[in-house]
Amino acid sequence: MKKISQKILVTGGAGFIGSHLVDALIKKNHKVFVIDNLSTGFRKNINPKAKFHKIDLTNHKKIENILKIEKPEVIFHLAAQIDVRKSVADPVFDANSNILASINLIKLAHQYKVKKIIFSSTGGAIYGDTKNRPTGEKESEWPLSPYGIAKLTIDKFLNYYREVHGLNFISLRYGNVYGPRQNPHGEAGVVAIFFNKMLKGAQPVINGNGKQTRDYVYAGDVVNANLLALKHFKKTGIYNVGAGKETDVNQLFREINRHFGDKFKEAHGPAKIGEQKTSCLSFAKIKRELDWTPETNFQDGIKQTFEWFRENSK
Repeated sequence: MKKISQKILVTGGAGFIGSHLVDALIKKNHKVFVIDNLSTGFRKNINPKAKFHKIDLTNHKKIENILKIEKPEVIFHLAAQIDVRKSVADPVFDANSNILASINLIKLAHQYKVKKIIFSSTGGAIYGDTKNRPTGEKESEWPLSPYGIAKLTIDKFLNYYREVHGLNFISLRYGNVYGPRQNPHGEAGVVAIFFNKMLKGAQPVINGNGKQTRDYVYAGDVVNANLLALKHFKKTGIYNVGAGKETDVNQLFREINRHFGDKFKEAHGPAKIGEQKTSCLSFAKIKRELDWTPETNFQDGIKQTFEWFRENSK
C-alpha cells in the first residue's frame, strides 16, 4: 500500500527535537515546511528537503500569511521558550512567547482548516513534585514554573478548540529529553551541558546535593511518539512520553563521566531556588493507546549522545 503524503508544518523545526522530527517526516515522504526564529535552533539542522520560513511565532500576521499560503493539514508545534529559569526570571516574556503565540497558532489552525495539531508539552514541569510516581495523566497539575503553567495553558486551549470547534489534537507531555543536537548553551538540557563542558576539559557543577530526579527519555524515542500520534490520526488527548524511571543528577553525572574514564570529580554548587525535586512519568496510556514504548535504554542513549557531541564539539 502506498503511503499517503501530507503537508505538515513543524514549528521549531531547526531545534533539537524538531529537526529530528523533520528528518523522520521527510523520510516518510511527507511535504514539510518549518517555522523557526533560530533563537536556539540552527539552520544547519534543517533538512534541505524542507521549506524554511525564518519567522518568530509572535509575529501573528506573518504566521497567518504562511498558513494561508502553505495550507498545512497537520501542525507539529514544538517552538517554545524552553528555559524554565528564564521563565521564572521573566514570566511576561515567557507568556508572550509560549502562551499568546501558541493561542494564535491554534486559532489560525482552526481558521485554515488544519486537521490535527500535535503539541510538544511537558510532563515534569506540569505535574510538579508528585507522591505518585511514575505519574499518570490523571494526576493533578501543579506547575512550579511559568514555563510549566504555559504548557498546561496550551493543553487546556487545545482541549477547548477540540470540544467547541472540533479541532483534533494530541499533546505529548515529555520527560527530560536528551540526545544528539541538543543545544548545550543556556540552562536547559543538563546532559548536553555536562557533555559540552567535559569535552572542553571544564569541570561540570551539580546544583545542590544532586538528588533531584528526572525522567530521561531519548530524542529518537520522542520522535517515534510524534510519528505514532500522526499515524493514529483519529486519536486525541494527552499522553505522557517518558522512560518511567527516575535518575538523579548524581547518577547522570557518573554515567556521563564513565565516557571520560571517570576523570572528573563530583563537584556540587548551590541549589537553585524553587527547583523541582522529583519527576517520573508513566507511559502506560501511550503504550496502551498508541503502542509506544521507550526503546533506548539510558546507558545506550548516553553513549550515542556522547559519540555525537564528541564528533561535533568545537
